[in-house]
Amino acid sequence: MACYAALLHQPLASSLSPCSSSRRAGATRAPPRPQRVAAPSLASARALARVRISPRCAASAGAGAHGESPAAALRRVLETPGAHQAPACYDALSARLVERAGFSACFTSGFSISAARLGLPDVGLISYGEMIDQGRLITEAVSIPVIGDADNGYGNSMNVKRTVKGFINAGLAGMILEDQVSPKACGHTQGRKVVSREEAIMRIKAAVDARNESGSDIVIVARTDSRQALSLDEALWRVRAFADAGADVLFIDALASREEMKAFCAIAPGVPKMANMLEGGGKTPILSPVELEEIGYKIIAYPLSLIGVSMRAMEDALIAIKGGRVPPPSSLPSFEEIKDTLGFNHYYEEEKRYVVTPAQSSYRTGEPTSPGDARSTTEKPQEPVIDILPQLYDIGSSGRRGPSTGIWSRTLRLKITGRDGVQKIDTRIPAGFLEGMTRIIPGLAGANIMERLRNAPIDADNPQNGQILLDFEDAMGDRIQVFIA
Repeated sequence: MACYAALLHQPLASSLSPCSSSRRAGATRAPPRPQRVAAPSLASARALARVRISPRCAASAGAGAHGESPAAALRRVLETPGAHQAPACYDALSARLVERAGFSACFTSGFSISAARLGLPDVGLISYGEMIDQGRLITEAVSIPVIGDADNGYGNSMNVKRTVKGFINAGLAGMILEDQVSPKACGHTQGRKVVSREEAIMRIKAAVDARNESGSDIVIVARTDSRQALSLDEALWRVRAFADAGADVLFIDALASREEMKAFCAIAPGVPKMANMLEGGGKTPILSPVELEEIGYKIIAYPLSLIGVSMRAMEDALIAIKGGRVPPPSSLPSFEEIKDTLGFNHYYEEEKRYVVTPAQSSYRTGEPTSPGDARSTTEKPQEPVIDILPQLYDIGSSGRRGPSTGIWSRTLRLKITGRDGVQKIDTRIPAGFLEGMTRIIPGLAGANIMERLRNAPIDADNPQNGQILLDFEDAMGDRIQVFIA
């Protein structure tokens, strides 16, 4: 079958394939009258599951992960055999955990985002801008494709087009678009109402047009809530019409039995179906991935698992803290595990690439700094301990003060150690320079410099370092130490 996914960078008029253009032309035909569809046999359901591929393009299935767009990555997942599990995340951290667990894709949950971001129920209170912002943070945190919850498009068909383009720009691989009225209601809850058939179909057509105008191939998941709002027959009619309008994946929310699920998967056999396993007491039966694949589903969402267990874990932790305890070790990861999950170790390793050491400084004394200098820092490694000031007195001179007499016989040492344990600076200068400086500046910050020199304690851990004048950490976490020996 010809396709146009590989031609997205060409003008729109030349990029549409025969299969895509004929499918969109078919979208103008009136869908058939509502009728109940008989459930397919188990053998036919398995056959349907085997032939389910993305209606967009088979040529892109061989595309590698390098340079692959999020939509192309999701289409590649949909084209591979099996029913693919995709837990629903609600922020960057939960998305990263989904990816670390080995899932090939994930959803965003409008229910969970409304709960985590606003602390409010999913009843249409969260806005387009907030969902786009959250989606962008999520996609920036992971490399797997993310399907975003676009609710009802946040307005009429023109709003739907803006929503599609916003989701594309946020890096989302797909989007779920539903046919509810405004304000919408959460799936599996009371009070759901849907728009007319005509308006529902126009939303999908507007989404397809916006995708084409953007030169994108974002996956459009068309959802209907009409099963609970109206009837199963109406829901089946609508998803068939959505497929004709160009939807890539079909989804009927809150189907109430296996038989209804089988009837749904018999509609538009070439278009992948989405299952929603609402945990904790939804209307749809909770089935295993194997069972769902046998029925004919291609992708499976788990909308509440992550937000639900997070809420319960936080409640348990707060009960423990209020009781004067801390959560038991078995209920939370170690600090090292937390740091590893968040990428601290990776950050530290990458940071080392950009550390400027004293040997790289262009102000080294006694050496040229021109580009043609044969003794450049890349060719001549420097010792970590350097003397930045020359000797001003000859050793052994008599009749005057020199490096072998009084304070001039002592050394002032500045040592800076990075928070990663790497030594950045270890510099020594004659301590006698401080004596001359104190004649001009006798004290700093209310402290007499010479008195501090005389009374500084010995470094108990390393006596060879001498007396400790300063020992503290700066705002960047580096340890700064000044000794006199």
